[in-house]
Amino acid sequence: MSVADRVPAPDATLPVAGLVAAVACWWAITVAFAVPAFLLPSPTAVLARLVGNPGLYLTHAVETLRKILVGGAAGVLAGFTLAVVVSAVPLLRRALYPYLVAARVLPKIAVAPIFLIYFGIGFETAVLFVALVVFFPVVVGTAAGLSRTPEAHLDLLRSVDADPLRTFLSVRLPHALPDVFAGLKQSVTLSVVGAVVAEWILSNDGLGALILAASENVQADVMLAALAVLLPIGLGLYGGVTLCQRAVTWN
Repeated sequence: MSVADRVPAPDATLPVAGLVAAVACWWAITVAFAVPAFLLPSPTAVLARLVGNPGLYLTHAVETLRKILVGGAAGVLAGFTLAVVVSAVPLLRRALYPYLVAARVLPKIAVAPIFLIYFGIGFETAVLFVALVVFFPVVVGTAAGLSRTPEAHLDLLRSVDADPLRTFLSVRLPHALPDVFAGLKQSVTLSVVGAVVAEWILSNDGLGALILAASENVQADVMLAALAVLLPIGLGLYGGVTLCQRAVTWN
């Protein structure tokens, strides 16, 4: 049986209906109250922006997605690796874990100006910022999951002289998967936010930069069109992580 057969397809009826209702309410408000376009453009005005210049939004969307994927992959890899190390070395865990938890609640946007001073503006700086944003939920979630392994299971593997790699793959990692994926879901959401913030401060391209330029020129329709493109990117990435979780942790 394939993974596609084992994982049920999500029901999109209610979410789509909710989206249609929200857009309808949005349109009704702009018409009923004659809201000025610079305050709240109608859905048709936003759609006209998208249809009128699709290449602009596609180009910026690709740049934003590149930052999310490259920075996200780097942050996930670094966070997972450090979590495994601190879980394998109890002394290191006691020394570092409190600081990792404390750093997680630090507003990352406050770090962006520091990155600007040390690394300047560019794709690499934006990727580094996204990686930083993604790093902490992954390392904290994975470390917490790896610490939840039942001691009885570990004792059983010790009794048969199982090597550390086998213990990790057969017991520790499977028990940690719910926490690992919880951290990944937070990271996916934060990676989109991090990419937009990076494009406000550390980069000159991407949907975040487009939104910033539109706000300076009071172009609400351009801003909403960019958000309309950004939304499916975030939902698609989150949905991909969810599908991976269902496939990996399916019983």
